[in-house]
Amino acid sequence: MDQKPARVRILDAAHELMLSIGLARTTTKEIARAAGCSEAALYKHFSGKEELFVAVLAERLPRLIGLLGELTAGEGSVEGNLTEIARRAALFYEQTFPMAASLYAEPQLKRRHEQSVGGLEAGPHLPIQQLDAYLRAEQRAGRLRAGADTYAAASLLLGACAQRAFAYAALPGGEPPQSLDDFAASLAATLLGGIGPRPSGVS
Repeated sequence: MDQKPARVRILDAAHELMLSIGLARTTTKEIARAAGCSEAALYKHFSGKEELFVAVLAERLPRLIGLLGELTAGEGSVEGNLTEIARRAALFYEQTFPMAASLYAEPQLKRRHEQSVGGLEAGPHLPIQQLDAYLRAEQRAGRLRAGADTYAAASLLLGACAQRAFAYAALPGGEPPQSLDDFAASLAATLLGGIGPRPSGVS
């Protein structure tokens, strides 16, 4: 018998089911059965499937929200920080896409899900807001161009990472043309070409 704590078993089961059959088709009953516990035991730890999904994103996928929240302007190089953000975001969206895609096939379920997570301080907009806040802080520190649109820059970087997951997930093999590390480095360098400080003497 699995000796892991019930909460860990529930999260493991939810993660596996959401990856294999999608969020829309996963039920708390199936999660409880896969975790070897009752639905009542599941509800002692989580309020429902929506809270479980948020917990899976936070605790079972590559850390993105945590990384963005830990960044401090002036520490490390901006390019290095953006490269790591892009690498982590690409991995995060690669694993999130198969789980969440089924939501968009069922508009009523999507609306219920949006209503449920509204009070959980969660959602796909949060990484954009956090990255925007980090870029604004770097701008104030003088390490990014004054007047650069940091929200647009955050949207471009994270949008490219999400698009990478979407564009290649349906292809045979699903292999993008660039390795993850090359993609992250190229994306960070390209973005900084637009928002980084201008070379001395260039107006």
